[in-house]
Amino acid sequence: MLNKKDQRTRRSRQTRVRIARQRVVRLTVFRTNLHIYASVISDDGNRVLASASTVEADVRKELGAAGKGGNVGAAALIGKRIAEKAKAAGVEKVAFDRAGFAYHGRVKALAEAAREAGLQF
Repeated sequence: MLNKKDQRTRRSRQTRVRIARQRVVRLTVFRTNLHIYASVISDDGNRVLASASTVEADVRKELGAAGKGGNVGAAALIGKRIAEKAKAAGVEKVAFDRAGFAYHGRVKALAEAAREAGLQF
């Protein structure tokens, strides 16, 4: 019997294999209770081309006094930032790797904000 973490890891592995076969740049998301992280990883999987998270000092300032990164608003902000950083690195199209997390709530907010900011996936 797999526990919750093992189930997520299994789902993420399946996604990563499929994306690796496509040979495309991927936008990967990781979330904890307090923070959300996004990285754009090269098609060979060896380099991080851009990253954004709610841990960054300027993001925490933007989020206000509480500095909360565990909500939909913070996720949308990170989606916008990662799209801007990816474009600056010359990346327009990515494959969305939600790392086994459900496409719901914060993960969905990040993805939609990145799309609105001009990232294609």
